[in-house]
Amino acid sequence: MSPEAGGQAVVVGATGAVGGAVLRRLRKAGLSVVAVARDESRLAGMAADDPGVLPCPADVGEDRSGALIATACERVGEPVRMVVQAAGLPASGPLSSVDPGLLGTLVGLKLGGLLRVVRAVEPMLGPGSRLVAVGGHFGSEPQPQTCGAGVTNAALANLVRQLADHYGPRGVTAHLVAPGPLDTERLSRLAEAAAHRGITRDEVLDEYREHSPMHRLTTVDEVAWAVALLLDPEAVALHGATLALDSGARRGLF
Repeated sequence: MSPEAGGQAVVVGATGAVGGAVLRRLRKAGLSVVAVARDESRLAGMAADDPGVLPCPADVGEDRSGALIATACERVGEPVRMVVQAAGLPASGPLSSVDPGLLGTLVGLKLGGLLRVVRAVEPMLGPGSRLVAVGGHFGSEPQPQTCGAGVTNAALANLVRQLADHYGPRGVTAHLVAPGPLDTERLSRLAEAAAHRGITRDEVLDEYREHSPMHRLTTVDEVAWAVALLLDPEAVALHGATLALDSGARRGLF
């Protein structure tokens, strides 16, 4: 499939900051988008603003979501050129207080959700289709303060490599996009909640910025740019790879 071939994309987490930015970028690229999220009213509003968006209210943490997504894609009736798992994770707290049972819930949402979507659209995938998971910096740079995100995104990287092996012979590529801490309202709220003992929200945000030698946070538009870049035919060379969008925060060589 070439960038001029049209087609559709499935974006999970479409009402979130990252998913919404990805959806807008893919629409500019000419793809119809099946927008998947739990908030039915927000999805309806997005579809009202753009007829190229088909709302699909579903929770990818549940098995029944697969049938809902498959039905929505069949309604669009075009080849699936891209699947994007951009569902955000609920806050889980640091290692010292994280609920062990919540770790399983997070994995079920992020990894199980990706598998459910891929299986739902499998008949509509073809050479040049892209499977894209949005993970995060802490999957490769573990920190006890971000236990849930680190564990889940590390597992997500492993699953993407397995998808790459499984679907590669069909010409379908798999990719992980791993941004650093994101400059979003959600991070601002988390920083507000983490402020304590005279440490302000802005100081907490500065701690996140210090992960990068450029002292900056990643933006959602940068994530959307990277996802859309994978539509290019040349992106086949990135099959199974992780795109680290962390402004140099990663310390490891591999």
